[in-house]
Amino acid sequence: MDHPPQPGSPPDGSLSGSVPAQATAQQIEQDPEFRTLRGTFRSFAFPVTAAFLLWYLLYVLLSSYAHGFMATKLVGNINVALVLGLLQFVSTFAIAAWYARFAGRRLDPPAEDLRRRHGQSVVTPREGA
Repeated sequence: MDHPPQPGSPPDGSLSGSVPAQATAQQIEQDPEFRTLRGTFRSFAFPVTAAFLLWYLLYVLLSSYAHGFMATKLVGNINVALVLGLLQFVSTFAIAAWYARFAGRRLDPPAEDLRRRHGQSVVTPREGA
C-alpha cells in the first residue's frame, strides 16, 4: 500500500528525510558523555527507588503483621500507624525535591551540552511551560 508523500519528503518516496534524525539519535546514544549521563541518572534513581519500595513494604508488613506495635498511641489518638503513614507522604515529597535538586546540578547541565553539540534546540521544562 502506497502512502502519499509527506510534505518535505523526497519526491521518489525514499525515507532519506528521516535518516538524519535516526543517525543523530544513534550518535547521541554512542556518545561517552551520554553514557556517563545515563549512569549518573541510574546511580541515583535505582538505589533511591529500591530504598523507597523497601520503606513502603516495611509499612505494609507492619500494618499487616504488627497490629499491636502499629496501634501504640504516641500522643492522644495519634498512633504509630498514622505517623508512619504520614511519613510515606513526607518521604515521597522529599525524594521528589531531592531528585529535582540532583537533576538540576548533575543531569541538566551535561544534557544541555549534549543537545547543543548534536544540534538539538534546548528547551528546559521551565521554558516549555
